[in-house]
Amino acid sequence: MAGGAAIAASRLCDSLNRRGVQATLLVRDRETSRATTRRVPVGGLRGMRLQAAFLWERFRIWWANGFRRQGLFAVDIGVGGASIVDTPEFKAADIIHLHWVNQGFLSLAELRRILRSGKPVVWTMHDMWVATGICHYAGDCDRFHTHCHDCPQLLRPAPHDLSWRIFDRKATIYSEGRISFVGCSRWIADQARQSRLIGAFPITNIPNTYDHHVFCPGSQEEGRLHFTLPRRLRLLLFVCQKVTDPRKGLEYLFTALRSQPLHAWQGRLALVVVGQMADDVAERIPLPIHTLDYISNPEDMALLYRAVDLFVTPSLEDNLPNTIMEAMACGTPCVGFNVGGIPEMIDHGKNGYVARYRDADDLAKGIDHVLSDPNYQELANAAAQKATTVWNEQRVTDQYIELYQQQLRDPVNP
Repeated sequence: MAGGAAIAASRLCDSLNRRGVQATLLVRDRETSRATTRRVPVGGLRGMRLQAAFLWERFRIWWANGFRRQGLFAVDIGVGGASIVDTPEFKAADIIHLHWVNQGFLSLAELRRILRSGKPVVWTMHDMWVATGICHYAGDCDRFHTHCHDCPQLLRPAPHDLSWRIFDRKATIYSEGRISFVGCSRWIADQARQSRLIGAFPITNIPNTYDHHVFCPGSQEEGRLHFTLPRRLRLLLFVCQKVTDPRKGLEYLFTALRSQPLHAWQGRLALVVVGQMADDVAERIPLPIHTLDYISNPEDMALLYRAVDLFVTPSLEDNLPNTIMEAMACGTPCVGFNVGGIPEMIDHGKNGYVARYRDADDLAKGIDHVLSDPNYQELANAAAQKATTVWNEQRVTDQYIELYQQQLRDPVNP
């Protein structure tokens, strides 16, 4: 259980239980000892079938992409998945709350079984896949507004390609149940409202939350000592599960660090890169670099956020990144591109800087602006204040509880 969606779902599950709502999180890959997190049955022959179905799905996408690895995981078609309808947890539930279900967790066939059960469903959108034919992020494509076809993420797009066929299948399945959709960001909720697939369904915006006991302001020196980071340099932080993922925009950060706005910082600035394959990019960065493997421990991650002066997220596609939320909660200003839900999180000039999309020079200007600000501590305080106000655990959980109650009282869908 890894990735932003899994972390967000786990935090919500824990918070619901603390508020007296009995919630269980079903996952495909269990990487925690929490009693409220359980793995779906995937042992023996069932597990072999699940793996075979997942490989068959990837093969179909690979074939549609002309046998290229590029973009292999940018789309999903919901062929294979586990069975949850027959589990005790499903049978006992009043509400089914779906989060990220792709890459072999739930198939479209299983989704149909869930909806046909008659139980009301709440589905939190952590990316756009719910509202499109097959893609997780549509980029400049707006075909999902009417009907997906000629998918630009396929090598051989066609009028009746995979995106068209899966779009039709989703439309039929969605019509069979009682669903309320939730966008983590206002941006993705707005995208969903424009989708022909789900635009007529109830759609609301409820952000993710975080553990305020862990992610909070603290000692910068303690964090630097813990990770053996330089004490006299200003530190930038870049975090990604896999740093070579082009969607996370590290190339733009490389360019920004070489650009004119940051020339004056030569000898006074260093970069901390966290994630798988971090060492593979170290030689390409034009300033001192400190690399760390992907950190799964929240307490260690909080120490790292406090240790640095600025969190940089040059992501090219994103919904509501947990990393920005966590960094701000620790009192660390952030810089990112004007894309997705990022400008909802970073208030330009107040707790960070929102750079023009794909503009490396403006990204560099933002880094310089924050580090040079004589009122830097005010930016840091404003970042922490926004986190505790907007992504407050009680506030977010109360919104979900109200939505659950509404679904149970008035489960009417179009």
